Amino acid sequence: MSTVHFALVIVSALALSLVIGFPAAAQGPIGPFKDQLFSGAGVLEKADGGDFEVVDYQEMRDINGRDQVPERRVKSRYVSTGVKRHQVDETLSLGTRPIEVTRVGPQRNADFTVIFVHGRGGDRRLGANDFSFGGNFNRLKNLVVGNGGTYYSPTVASFDQAGATDIAALVRHASESSAGRPVFLACASMGGMICSGISRQEVVQKLDGIVLLGGPPDPEFMATAAGRRRVPLYLAHGSADSVYPVEGPVAVYRKLHAAGYPVRMTVFNTGSHGTPIRMTDWRKVLNFLLTAG
Repeated sequence: MSTVHFALVIVSALALSLVIGFPAAAQGPIGPFKDQLFSGAGVLEKADGGDFEVVDYQEMRDINGRDQVPERRVKSRYVSTGVKRHQVDETLSLGTRPIEVTRVGPQRNADFTVIFVHGRGGDRRLGANDFSFGGNFNRLKNLVVGNGGTYYSPTVASFDQAGATDIAALVRHASESSAGRPVFLACASMGGMICSGISRQEVVQKLDGIVLLGGPPDPEFMATAAGRRRVPLYLAHGSADSVYPVEGPVAVYRKLHAAGYPVRMTVFNTGSHGTPIRMTDWRKVLNFLLTAG
């Protein structure tokens, strides 16, 4: 089945009406930052009042046309590197073993915190790279710091219970350092296992949103501690993902949405496993998480 046809199958199954054009500006407390470059992807299909959408993605335009060196260095107009004045590498001793992190933003009293968990083969440098992934991490850092928040990109030592315990300690640290203000956890690829592990821990009492970027969602998410607390969930996935096929996240979305759960999903039509990291509109995601509770 072609990826385009598959997208249309999803549309049919969800009883979508076709909407061609560009998405409305993201509404919420997070103001625009380079929206003309990052928020202009056409919406091919939309359902559930906009909670589910299939977004146009084209490799020739969104990689070759956006990057100075494809998949290595984005063109300069997509980044604003002044945010690096707020960036430090540090080692935190929070639990049974130290956690290496890149922190962007204040150490204390952040208005909100975003923690990004990389996938297999990555470390803290991946989520802090200004020029890879089409400049999307640079935009995320600017959106967070420019709105009074703090961003953490930790190195995950292992994708198991011990790794989840490490990141749970970071979630707790971020919450306590910001007097209980919102903490959001974003997990990419295999990092989704960390999100799944944390969703079953008591620390979700200090968590205010989860984002899965091409990662495997928990089919029993509703029954987890995070699900019972109704922690908002955002799913972003490529329709041509060969690592974690898109049918799994779509099924989880359908189940949660049918139960009235605060969930949204973006499918990047023809997108591969790494597409959500490059293409996710972080202003839209943050505004959803900040207003969904």
